[in-house]
Amino acid sequence: MGLLDGMMGNAGRIDPAAAQQEYAKLFGQGEQVYAAYLLVRDAMLFTNRRLIMIDKQGVTGRKVSYHSIPYRSITHFAVETAGTFDLDAELYIWLSGSHR
Repeated sequence: MGLLDGMMGNAGRIDPAAAQQEYAKLFGQGEQVYAAYLLVRDAMLFTNRRLIMIDKQGVTGRKVSYHSIPYRSITHFAVETAGTFDLDAELYIWLSGSHR
């Protein structure tokens, strides 16, 4: 992922093994990262049990917000693929019991 992609709001795929190692403290026993994406400083990790969203905040990035979403909480999702002129692909998820 290039810096320009991140500035434009496009997440880049990162190696699942590297994400497994970097965020090892977040995983339960036997939990494996299947796919991982990085957007500047934020990350999305798809494991065999849940979706983990990591939001680094502030100038230094020392304040971090972690969101753990078990797959059973996802009621449905939508994917919008990239096109000829619109190069963005988007993933939308809806959660059960969500107030936002």
